[in-house]
Amino acid sequence: MTNTANQRFSSKLAFLLSVLGIAIGTGNIWRFPRIVAQNGSSEGAGAFIFAWIIFLFMWSIPLIIGEYALGRKFRLGLVGAFKHATEGKLTWMGAFMAFVATAITFFYSVIVGWCIYYFVYMIIAPLPINTESATMIWDNYQNSVWPLVTHAIALVVGCLAIWKGVSSIEKINKFLIPSLLIIILGCLVRALTLEGATDGIIYLFTPNWSQLGSPKIWIEALTQNAWDTGAGWGMFLTYAAYMNKKQGIVKNAFFTGIGNNTISLLSAMIIFGTVFAILSHEGGMSRTEVLNIVKTSGPASTGLTFIWMPQLFAKMFGGPVLAVLFFIGLTFAGFSSLIAQLELPTRIVIDFGVTRPKALFIVGAISYVLGIPSAINLDILTNQDFVWGVALLVSGVFFAIVLIIYGLDTIRNEENQFNNADWSINVFWKYILKIFIPVAGIILIIWFLADAAQVDQWYDPLESYSLMTCIVQWVFIISALVLLNKKINKKVA
Repeated sequence: MTNTANQRFSSKLAFLLSVLGIAIGTGNIWRFPRIVAQNGSSEGAGAFIFAWIIFLFMWSIPLIIGEYALGRKFRLGLVGAFKHATEGKLTWMGAFMAFVATAITFFYSVIVGWCIYYFVYMIIAPLPINTESATMIWDNYQNSVWPLVTHAIALVVGCLAIWKGVSSIEKINKFLIPSLLIIILGCLVRALTLEGATDGIIYLFTPNWSQLGSPKIWIEALTQNAWDTGAGWGMFLTYAAYMNKKQGIVKNAFFTGIGNNTISLLSAMIIFGTVFAILSHEGGMSRTEVLNIVKTSGPASTGLTFIWMPQLFAKMFGGPVLAVLFFIGLTFAGFSSLIAQLELPTRIVIDFGVTRPKALFIVGAISYVLGIPSAINLDILTNQDFVWGVALLVSGVFFAIVLIIYGLDTIRNEENQFNNADWSINVFWKYILKIFIPVAGIILIIWFLADAAQVDQWYDPLESYSLMTCIVQWVFIISALVLLNKKINKKVA
């Protein structure tokens, strides 16, 4: 087996498609439309879209630039890069970020398993014609052994996809990303040809500017953008370890972020266009009733994607074919992100001196075992989605701190100069990392925790959404990693 740690992406296109695979995932298709609906007003959701785009440039792209810079500089995984960037003082922060991304992988692979199941089901069985039959399909699946099986399939396929390192990662993404784009564009064309679909598109982009006075809009916009793009997870840093020096960090950060947000908007146009056309135009439902369906997605956001979309496809011409395309697109999106999420901890284990096959076995086995609770209990999955989704804000703040310690001017003066064709890092970037991201991140973390303290069982760490469920899990992991900081420094490259 070759030393995959020393591999490089073979071309700019291979790298760009691979990092787009990080950003483009089920969060774009499965999560984004629901979050948009929940934060829209009766007039429209344009205000949320506006805030979400603001954070693309004020949070995600600046962090992605930093991830590319450190990854290419140190040629190590997240923990090793943090060790060298902070002279070992804050290695534990890299370990925490790695844990957050990996904890998300535990339940994310479960969701990819759902997509696999529904893709196969759409091929072999008729579409459900009402909510009762659609719910029965979902319940029968969840109450069987299949979630454990599909969870395993997702992890096995994901691990095989990165078995040979960069060479297999780029081959998979050269197939997945173009295929996904074709599927999304095909679904979009079909959705826009539905009579009444324009009502959904108009709603999506119509702003109610008074909403921007609500902190909740900004908080939801930032967390969704962090989830959407993968900024601050450490996955871009991991792929950047295999990045050629001639590949510009600034251009790629902009292309990655903007490409991701474009896919999210196209996905939302598909969902809103289809839902408004079928339920409002043909079904006679009011806008309020339609939006309630989009908002009320069931446990772990299952309702819209897995219960309502099959019904909607059943009501349109060519629906069975479109249903297959939709769920294979969702599956492809899931895998493009899953392989990056698996590569992150795998690369860290490799940095500890373990061979790639053994590292993959360790990561795959642990991910399967720790994902079992989410596979068999949606309340646990919802809890993990909340706890570690909010922890992405903590990760973003930690990463900004490490970049500041390493030297923002050092990055601007050294890491931005390998390729004259790259855009220069504007001085504004320095102040975003130094001031805005730490301040905004801390404010939003406090807001989330304060909101979680308002529930009746705020003190119960076993509640899906409570103050203590976050505090207990975060404090346990951070305390353990701080105590182990010296040992981690000794072990990692």
